[in-house]
Amino acid sequence: MDTDQSRVIRLPPYQYLHVLDTNINVTRVLSGPQTYTRQDHEKIVAGPNPMLIVPPQSFVVVANPVLKDASGHVVVDQYGQAKLRHGEREIRIATAYPDPFPLYFGEVQVGSVDKLTVLDATSALRLRANRDFDAHVAGDEWQFVGPATYIPRVEEDVIGSISATVVKTNEALKLRADKKCVDCFGLPREAGEEWLVRSPGMYLPRVDERIVGIVHATILTDKTSLFLRALRTFKDVYNVQRKAGEEWLVTSKMAETHVQDVHEAIVGPVQITTLTNRQYCVVIDPVVNGVHMLGTRELRKGETSFFLQPGESLEGERGIQNVCLLAHDEAVLVQANERFVDETTADVREAGVKWMVYGPCIYVRDTKSGNVRAVTGATYMLQPTEELWAKHMGDEIEELLQMDSYVDDTAPLSAAAMSRDPTRVVTFEVPHNTAIQVYDYSSTMSRIMFGPTLVMLNPEEQFTVIKLSGNVPKTPKAIKTLCLQLGPDFMRDQITVETSDHARLRLTIAYNWHFDVGNRDQATAARIFSVRDFVGDACKTLASRIRGAVAVETFDHFHKHS
Repeated sequence: MDTDQSRVIRLPPYQYLHVLDTNINVTRVLSGPQTYTRQDHEKIVAGPNPMLIVPPQSFVVVANPVLKDASGHVVVDQYGQAKLRHGEREIRIATAYPDPFPLYFGEVQVGSVDKLTVLDATSALRLRANRDFDAHVAGDEWQFVGPATYIPRVEEDVIGSISATVVKTNEALKLRADKKCVDCFGLPREAGEEWLVRSPGMYLPRVDERIVGIVHATILTDKTSLFLRALRTFKDVYNVQRKAGEEWLVTSKMAETHVQDVHEAIVGPVQITTLTNRQYCVVIDPVVNGVHMLGTRELRKGETSFFLQPGESLEGERGIQNVCLLAHDEAVLVQANERFVDETTADVREAGVKWMVYGPCIYVRDTKSGNVRAVTGATYMLQPTEELWAKHMGDEIEELLQMDSYVDDTAPLSAAAMSRDPTRVVTFEVPHNTAIQVYDYSSTMSRIMFGPTLVMLNPEEQFTVIKLSGNVPKTPKAIKTLCLQLGPDFMRDQITVETSDHARLRLTIAYNWHFDVGNRDQATAARIFSVRDFVGDACKTLASRIRGAVAVETFDHFHKHS
């Protein structure tokens, strides 16, 4: 249809056209359905055109929109021309414009009708203000976080989208602050500062945060530790204050895995050093109670395992040395490098002093006087009035010596227990982290030694056999041993309790324990042998307290709150 020649224009529904009144130069909008007869002074400048339809969850952008009053009506000037907001844009959505609508003269559709952006819980939009509005000023950036539907505004621009990152177990997310901000933990962060997010799950970075990468954990075992160095002063994940440049080890006793902090540098893994009962080593610059003793040395004897702390090293090219095994006719000439107290003889050795360390000993008895003495490390010819003296010990002790000081009530006696030469001095190697008590019948005194060490019995001395409760539930005298373990360790027991409503329950419980021997002097050490069966006594005492606590509770209350 030629609108310039036809006077009668039939507008179908949902169409519109622009008519210019040439007398007053005002353009108005005519919307269908209607039949319009054009006057001579009128001119159709646009249309008929279809009205704009905004479907649900959609929007359209209109440039130079008309001005509306508070009631939503279009504002016109004194000539009847609709007023426009020139240079502005308006976003129209289906909720505000559910019906098709025409464009007034001067209004321009920008782009096509687009769908609104729907965000799930793991995504967000990064927005920037292009002008001042509400609580924002031009240039401000913030996030619109899902789950939600984002409705655009002309005052803000979408500059990007953000997706959440999955933080798995034994992983951490390394973040960096683009500018001064507050992180998800409520801690203030400076521009350029880095930190870790260790909690497993989904993490959505904030507007001022950038993901640097994912840090994977290092698995720690009983044989491997991690050597770390602090890049700056900070408090680590184990709540220990570290100074810049400080070095330390992280072992499996502290954690099963370790994630490198942003202020830490991994120097490398450290393998465990293991000494057998026939080996020893000298550690240079040892760490004692957390203090680096520079310029000193420490002797460590097997059987033991340890990690070399940062700054420690083993003396010599080989590091680990084998002990010298001496026959009955052999000895070793040694010289002191510095002043020390000889633990085997309690003698004070001055620097430069030489002495002999002899091989195995024998017991010799004088048949005239009856005195028995031990002859050490020399080829010895018995005198006419002397004879070899046999030191007999009970089958129980003989068995313990052959079984490395430990036997339970189910172990059969071994025939090898009777193979020891009774004329040879009885020796026993005390393991690491144990204590042993030796009683002297002649002086009615006892001495206590801590492992690792070597015990040589005098003729009048005898080992103290320790009988402890064992098995589950605990049975008295189930364990026989010469050495008392100092812990830390745990023990299990099984007890029967009865609630106030007479419900009988069988509980399996476990306790952690250790002996606090302090500086290991004889007075303090004697206390750990003052109780014959500390396992049985401790289990009985704790079982009694548990029975008393359960006896005043009903079964339902105990079941819900235990």
